[in-house]
Amino acid sequence: MMRTTFSGFRLEPRSHLPRHINWTVPIGSFFAALFAGALLLLVTGQNPISVYQRILERAFLDTGSLSGTLIAATPLLFTGLCAAVAFRVGFFNIGGEGQFYIGAIFSSGIALALGRDAQVWIAIPAMIIAGALGGALWAAIPGVLRAYLRTNEIITSLMLNYIAGVIAVYLIFESSSFWRDLEGTGKMFPKGKVIPEVAFWPEYGIGSLVVPFGFVLGIATAAWIAVLQRRTRFGYEMRVVGGAPTTARYAGMRPGRVIVAVAAVSGALAGLGGAASVGNFRHILDPKGMQQSGFGYAGIVVAALARLNPVAVIFVSIIIGGITNAGYALQGPDFPSGLVGILEGLILFCTLGGEVLMRYRVVRTRGVSSNVVGAQ
Repeated sequence: MMRTTFSGFRLEPRSHLPRHINWTVPIGSFFAALFAGALLLLVTGQNPISVYQRILERAFLDTGSLSGTLIAATPLLFTGLCAAVAFRVGFFNIGGEGQFYIGAIFSSGIALALGRDAQVWIAIPAMIIAGALGGALWAAIPGVLRAYLRTNEIITSLMLNYIAGVIAVYLIFESSSFWRDLEGTGKMFPKGKVIPEVAFWPEYGIGSLVVPFGFVLGIATAAWIAVLQRRTRFGYEMRVVGGAPTTARYAGMRPGRVIVAVAAVSGALAGLGGAASVGNFRHILDPKGMQQSGFGYAGIVVAALARLNPVAVIFVSIIIGGITNAGYALQGPDFPSGLVGILEGLILFCTLGGEVLMRYRVVRTRGVSSNVVGAQ
């Protein structure tokens, strides 16, 4: 009889997490994604150092580049907060994209309804409220289904993205809706109506830097979310429901209500992103432009890299916004058109992998097996 030893690997939960791991893992994950992207660039015949240098210049270093980065970062800030708030309680809202569309529909609709005669102090707050309300209502659907019918929110929120996209396309391309411009070339080439100038969101100049109002609103919203999570009773209920739903029930909490409320807040944040997109940049309902941007899905990358921290979402949105802005500026035959999406995917993959390694450690296992090989 011969005994053969074999070994393998398994994951064990870590009993203690060093403090530094909270920031070293996201940073390491980000650079791991850049390294993986560099290998991919080499395989495709590109010089990764040259490509990354151009991205850095167009994102942050060139004149006016940081202003463009803040423009791209604004929707990402809101959709990142959307994912961060929902994921914190174990509600995996993948519907930020659709909630972003609905927020844009509601906010542009109220701006067009108020018309040119409205006051600025009425038009802009109305757009903010309408965008948040639209996103909240859209997100409440998977929230209610999850809380009371045990339906998987990943599937329902994802399916609602497609429905919201179809609604937006229908309003502009397949109907004579209130949102569509039917004058002049709009009859032949469908496009959205431009909202009145009184509903244009302001921009603030700081030297050569232009800061959109939407980004300022996003910073204020992130601060409010941080206070809500850490300093209020509702924030305490969010932490308990997210960590131990059974304990929450024994403590007299109602996890179902908390889930629905968090879903609504999460959707409202994505809806604000849609409102900011209309108010600060597009000034029309632009379904094709929104779909190509994919800000709702990119917000998941932002939230993951920020480790669901609302304050960290601000800084991560600027980084991802810089990559996005550089991708817009560098589009051409000598720049890989899909690089931005690939980098975002690699960042998400590496971040999730880093999260696993942070919570678990790899342990080598050894075993013994017996095998009879013959008799003499």
